[in-house]
Amino acid sequence: MDLSGTTVALDGLGVENGFEVLTEGIRLAAADGIGLRVFGPGSAIDASGIPGVEVIETTDQITNEDDPVPSVRSRPDSSIVRAVADVAAGNADAVVSLGSTGATMAAATFGLKRSKGVKRPALAAQVPLPGRVTVFLDIGANVEVRAQHLVQFAWLGASFSRSVLGVERPEVGLLSVGEEAGKGRDEVVEAHAALLGAEEFDFIGNVEGRDLPAGRADVIVTDGFTGNVVTKALEGTVKTVVGAISDAARKNPLSAAGGLLLKPALSGLRHDLHPDTTGGAILLGLRKTAVVGHGSSGADGVANAIRLAARSARVDAPGLTEEMLHRVGVNRGAIGSNPDV
Repeated sequence: MDLSGTTVALDGLGVENGFEVLTEGIRLAAADGIGLRVFGPGSAIDASGIPGVEVIETTDQITNEDDPVPSVRSRPDSSIVRAVADVAAGNADAVVSLGSTGATMAAATFGLKRSKGVKRPALAAQVPLPGRVTVFLDIGANVEVRAQHLVQFAWLGASFSRSVLGVERPEVGLLSVGEEAGKGRDEVVEAHAALLGAEEFDFIGNVEGRDLPAGRADVIVTDGFTGNVVTKALEGTVKTVVGAISDAARKNPLSAAGGLLLKPALSGLRHDLHPDTTGGAILLGLRKTAVVGHGSSGADGVANAIRLAARSARVDAPGLTEEMLHRVGVNRGAIGSNPDV
């Protein structure tokens, strides 16, 4: 996809590996023709000589130790608040932050506003699995949910899968403790019933935890608490397993010989499942694109977070999502009629 002509507002504070890594990530993304407006200290972010990159002086950072909501409301000069305001003002098409997740979600929700009819924005991760990329949501924005939120998450994930990942008719599953329709908490059972017969995607019913690494669906829906725990468990498991195989391959000369044969495959697997490869999570359900990158990102992770935001903005994923919600009537509340925020 040609990303030239797309501009991303980047929160330039929060990358744990330092400004050199951030600057190199900016350089890699800018090489794709993406324009960047970086909010951070100009003395530390050396963007001179990088075409299409402007650094806007900002030194106030909302950290993980700060309470996100009051901090966002009371600190308009902070880097994330200014980056979001830049998108809201029309100077940039999307915002990216690799700093505090809470502050990014709060600033983006307040500044970019929810799409019409969306009850709760959801944080979605792309999980690269054998044969497909699964969109997994929510992974932390909503710890407690109702059935109607899970239903909307299904449409949000399906719209993203189709518009950004190019899946013509996504398969959508609902994470539960069993495949049977009556299994799971009340809100899961109710959401399952509401999703039956969906015309915009193929609802495959309930899926279990083992189905996520198996890549059974294009989109898997759950609440933010469960999603966050599952995502981190999956990342830790992959890291441990790949490390254990590498250690075993070095135990003796025969294992080492086999390890040499396995090395290309293991390197490819490590690359595919590394957080830097996807760049971060995207906050779905807002009127503009917001991406939450990993604070521990390397230069590739920074660049891929920017590219993810640019791709989403390029195809107007928020607009396509709102159009889908309006078309199927989810914005009027697929379950019940009580307003909920």
